Amino acid sequence: MLQELKRFALKSVVAVLLIAVGFGGAFIVVPNVVYAIDDIGLPMVNTNDLLISHQGTYNQIYDTVAPSVVAITIEGRQSASSAWEGISSGSGFVVDQEGNIVTNTHVIDTALTINQQSTQGVEARVVVSMFDGTITEAEIIGADRDSDIAVVRVNVSPDRLRPVSFADSDLLDEGQIVFALGNPFSNDWTLTTGIISALNRSIPGLQLFQTGGVIQTDAAINPGNSGGPLVNINGQVIGVNSQINSESGSNSGIGFAVPSNLVVRVANEIIETGEVSYSFLGITSAPISLSLIEAYNLPNNIRGVPIGSVTDGFPASNAGLQSASQTGVDIITAVEGRPIADFDELIGYLSIQTAPGDTVNFTVYRNGQIFQVPVTLSERPN
Repeated sequence: MLQELKRFALKSVVAVLLIAVGFGGAFIVVPNVVYAIDDIGLPMVNTNDLLISHQGTYNQIYDTVAPSVVAITIEGRQSASSAWEGISSGSGFVVDQEGNIVTNTHVIDTALTINQQSTQGVEARVVVSMFDGTITEAEIIGADRDSDIAVVRVNVSPDRLRPVSFADSDLLDEGQIVFALGNPFSNDWTLTTGIISALNRSIPGLQLFQTGGVIQTDAAINPGNSGGPLVNINGQVIGVNSQINSESGSNSGIGFAVPSNLVVRVANEIIETGEVSYSFLGITSAPISLSLIEAYNLPNNIRGVPIGSVTDGFPASNAGLQSASQTGVDIITAVEGRPIADFDELIGYLSIQTAPGDTVNFTVYRNGQIFQVPVTLSERPN
């Protein structure tokens, strides 16, 4: 090693002298320096086959899903003679060969608002950029503010469209590897990876109601990722990246995706009818706590949805479920035999699995007794 260093130093000195006296300049000297560095080169890392296989899988996921992902830009102008200017951006993905694209409602909400309230020629449009270089205007088919899911449609030939495939979000587990694709900070077709950190979270909708059954992930999701797909190791969509929990406005390792089963249900209803209807129970709830357990002498391992109050005239009240009182509290522990851990999970179940008019059987714990209560669900009030 000492000899190699001496040789490198000698060649460097020669290089300086050659440049100083004008013999050939850097063009002659650079190869000598490179050779000297090569002679001292470190050994290659012995990467195991498992890591190589993982890398190949990630490459394959990107190559498979990226052509389905689109960049969405909302453009506006002051009048017909004005130039279009970018207002906001997000992501989306192709779901069929008719040109339908799923995104978030909040991605296109500015265009909806401007066009609905437009005065004096002010207008907005949705511009879709596709992986193959196609850029075209999209028509807004419909938007659901409760789930924050919207559908836009592009008029292009089917051979340019690469629809995604969906996985069953009811079969997800914490710890699964996931991938987020989208256009964070307008950096188009970006892939990030992480795991499912938790399931059955709830996040605020764009109106009065929460979105339930939501996937929490630590895959990097940033502004511009909204509306893009969250996919599993097979490249199937398991959710739509929608929100992050951050004080800075950038990724802090807590991102949320609307689950695929809800996305499919909402998108299909938007495409078929232009709107979405949800079932409604008519209760308020708070999490189970030690104070609640002590106040009502509950088993300290009970899980479910404590009913704080029921609204008169709505399904829970009509079925005989009761508001909490000094003498007792009703706790919903299961729906149709499926255990329900908390209110977030109940919201997700009702949103995905039921429709207005359905009658479902609730398992209820009351004052040490467990019984079944059939409830006919109504439609969510506006």
